[in-house]
Amino acid sequence: SWHLLAEGDDGPFIPSMAIEAIIRKLLGGDAPSVGARAATHALDLADYDAVFAGRTIKSGFRDEGPAGPIYRQVLGPAFDSLPLLIRQLHDSSSPRQWVGKADVARGKGFVARLIASIVGFPQSGKEVPVTVAFYPENGGELWTRFFGKRRFSSFQTCGKGRNRHLLVERFGIATFALALVIEDGRLTLLPRSWSVLGIPMPQLLLPRGKSFEAESDGQFRFDVTIAVPWIGLIVAYRGTLSPN
Repeated sequence: SWHLLAEGDDGPFIPSMAIEAIIRKLLGGDAPSVGARAATHALDLADYDAVFAGRTIKSGFRDEGPAGPIYRQVLGPAFDSLPLLIRQLHDSSSPRQWVGKADVARGKGFVARLIASIVGFPQSGKEVPVTVAFYPENGGELWTRFFGKRRFSSFQTCGKGRNRHLLVERFGIATFALALVIEDGRLTLLPRSWSVLGIPMPQLLLPRGKSFEAESDGQFRFDVTIAVPWIGLIVAYRGTLSPN
């Protein structure tokens, strides 16, 4: 199956891109045939490559293969284009543990501190010891993160229905659907929708913050920022991990 992902404000341009693609073919000497007919075969997917270039639009094919590690299921063949250490962390269905250190910054407002405390996010600090334990459970994976003596967990699984091909992560009563986007050697997690106790919440209140995983200087690096509209930063943490 063929899939397309458009970021930012590029999505609304897609319906008109067929015109640009046809004009490009015309200028290249490939004029449309004369006469009225269905436009079904006027363009191929390859004709859109030049039109998508320069915009934040990604497209590609996905093979629906057998079940495996959840990130491989969500990304399909694109998973194999990830840097080695990112693949190593995610390409397993067995219990495992990675360790490292992180710098943490907490939001300063009362509401931000309250939300961070309820979830169990760590306190601000430098070079905080980190342990992340991954445990397969109910078709997904339980992530338990230890920042010093502070612990918080989330459950990740492959999305279904309207969240198909998205990663779904649950923190307590709140669940978030995330798009996994590979760009410039990074695996970026982009929030798409959320719900509380299964009730869809407004996009206007969707927590934001660019979070990504990368490989640099032979190390697995993570950078997570969680912010809420009108409240501001809840927590941000970045650091390195290696298999234990």
